[in-house]
Amino acid sequence: MADSRFCLCPSGWEVANPRIVEAIAVGCVPVIISDYYVLPFSEVLDWSKFSVHVPSNKISEIKRILKAVPIRRYLEMQKRIRQLQRHFVINRPAKPYDLLNMIFHSIWLRRLNVRLPLLSS
Repeated sequence: MADSRFCLCPSGWEVANPRIVEAIAVGCVPVIISDYYVLPFSEVLDWSKFSVHVPSNKISEIKRILKAVPIRRYLEMQKRIRQLQRHFVINRPAKPYDLLNMIFHSIWLRRLNVRLPLLSS
């Protein structure tokens, strides 16, 4: 994986997909193969800036799609991968912007979308 430019990350059957985190850990640009996968921390990370998305119906074209990525764009995505790797690392004790902080931040942002029923007295 570490020698690859792109790492395939199909969504699979699991909710939590370790392939994406593994790709980021080794500095490989993730190729997200999915139609409806909600990516980690998508409320704060713009995945289009550091990954390639391939819809399931385009799998047969994946080689052409990846070859069409200009080298300048690839290098920019790889640079961004290196910049955001710290967001996917668990530290003990926790450090600013590490995985634990990203999870808490994500929960904090999503709380705005949760509607609790009002209790009547």
